[in-house]
Amino acid sequence: MADGMSEVGVLEVGYIPTSVSIAKRAMDIAVALSLLILTIWLWPLIALAIRLDSPGPVIYRQLRVGRAMSDRTALFMMLKFRSMRSDAEKASGAVWAARRDPRITRVGLFLRKTRLDEIPQLLNVLRGDMSVVGPRPERPGFYSRLERAIPFFADRTAGLRPGVTGLAQVSQGYDTSIEDVRRKIGYDAAYAMRLATFRGWLVADFSIMLRTFMVMITGRGQ
Repeated sequence: MADGMSEVGVLEVGYIPTSVSIAKRAMDIAVALSLLILTIWLWPLIALAIRLDSPGPVIYRQLRVGRAMSDRTALFMMLKFRSMRSDAEKASGAVWAARRDPRITRVGLFLRKTRLDEIPQLLNVLRGDMSVVGPRPERPGFYSRLERAIPFFADRTAGLRPGVTGLAQVSQGYDTSIEDVRRKIGYDAAYAMRLATFRGWLVADFSIMLRTFMVMITGRGQ
């Protein structure tokens, strides 16, 4: 695996036309820049709320598995507003968040429900680590276990940057177990199939972004 995946170029994959790859990356940059401009006033307010609620850093950095290419799979540091206690995994190590997880702070619960904790990932999109829409990026600590337990799990990011949001994320929410991930594979496969045509990709991405916006304003995140 290679660290620090941040190139702007696009990967030509058999089932994804070059026109879709180029247009998807162009839209990622445009959407990420627009959302950063629109939300920049929220950053100091969120940062202040996090610092007043619990000790620790405002921005949480976590190693994630990125796009799978023919010769390597990228690793990158994903950015989020911290929603858990800073010592959340000190005793347990890497574990999935549970519903009503006691490690989640009061401010963190609000950030998760509104998906505001994911705003810093727009910087990952600009760097080329992520796409606005795509499969959820997994942690390396879970990856080998998931690959053994779920057939074709690694194929979900073949040529695709992981997404800030995605069909699986808006349809099911956060993962809490291997079974949650297993159910998401179908959503990821369905989304990948939509990328075979320009119209299919465009409809899918705009639909998923609209559904994500509804999750944010209704507070239906987890």
